[in-house]
Amino acid sequence: MGNKSTFKLFLQAFKMSLTVTNLSKQYGQQLAVDNISFSVEQGEIVGFLGPNGAGKSTTMKMATSYLPPTSGSITINGLNVVEQPMAVKRIIGYLPEHNPLYLEMYVHEYLQFVASVYGLTKKETVKRVGEMIELCGLTKEQNKRIESLSKGYRQRVGLAQALIHNPQVLILDEPTSGLDPNQILEIRKLIKQISEQKTVILSTHIMQEVQALCDRVIVIHQGKIVADDLLKNLLTGKKEQVVLVVEWDGAAPLSAIESINGVEKVEMDKHLCRITTQRSDEVRAAIFRLSTDRNQALLSFKVEENTLEDIFRSLTITSAAV
Repeated sequence: MGNKSTFKLFLQAFKMSLTVTNLSKQYGQQLAVDNISFSVEQGEIVGFLGPNGAGKSTTMKMATSYLPPTSGSITINGLNVVEQPMAVKRIIGYLPEHNPLYLEMYVHEYLQFVASVYGLTKKETVKRVGEMIELCGLTKEQNKRIESLSKGYRQRVGLAQALIHNPQVLILDEPTSGLDPNQILEIRKLIKQISEQKTVILSTHIMQEVQALCDRVIVIHQGKIVADDLLKNLLTGKKEQVVLVVEWDGAAPLSAIESINGVEKVEMDKHLCRITTQRSDEVRAAIFRLSTDRNQALLSFKVEENTLEDIFRSLTITSAAV
């Protein structure tokens, strides 16, 4: 029984690709990351979100052994990033926000160089460079200097270098920043394809990217984690504030709506009004009574759906006020 339990714990530990425990990072008097903990399992695509200065990039840099933590620990597949940094770097791929490339090198030459840094043999290098050029759509660009490439293709080169050594965990910091819509769709498709066999942590300010790619979302604000849940749970979860969207037959009775107990804000657009409240059931009943009393029909009545932008804003603004 004891052996079975030990083996089960071993399998669970191996499945956890990345584990962050009580992690903090302090710069002088500033606490950039404040005692955060989370884990990411093999095969997950996790969106790591937060406003500017929230601690996202600092956390990612600590996870890649670029920065040492002030306290706490990070393990990747059981390897401690502080105690075993070289072993960790062999199993992770990292694309930082500002994609550092040797612009004077040719694409295939640069990828060969990166492969040599990771210690791949000549045979492995030839194989992996060919695979990455094909996977990342760089066949026509492989004999061009990187400086001549568009930003979209430079991002592809960045992804190729992050994947050249076949890492188990892929950390991407703003991978579609500054790209046009077509380039974003191409990079998104590529990340989705890659993620079938990798654990992916994606940091971005673009909420559409998160909704298109991520299974789970972690939100960090002022160095603390303020949300960690499956994306579908966040989107379907009940908001404290609800927005009722009501279309009236004729001009909306603004003063009467504003006087309803529980109404916090009313925004008007011709015959359409958006009513913000934390007492949805009471306000809805009052609106229907008002419609009957005034003998004024309601053409439509709905609850505004959650959006990731709204959830992100409520988490970060509310947390800042606490």
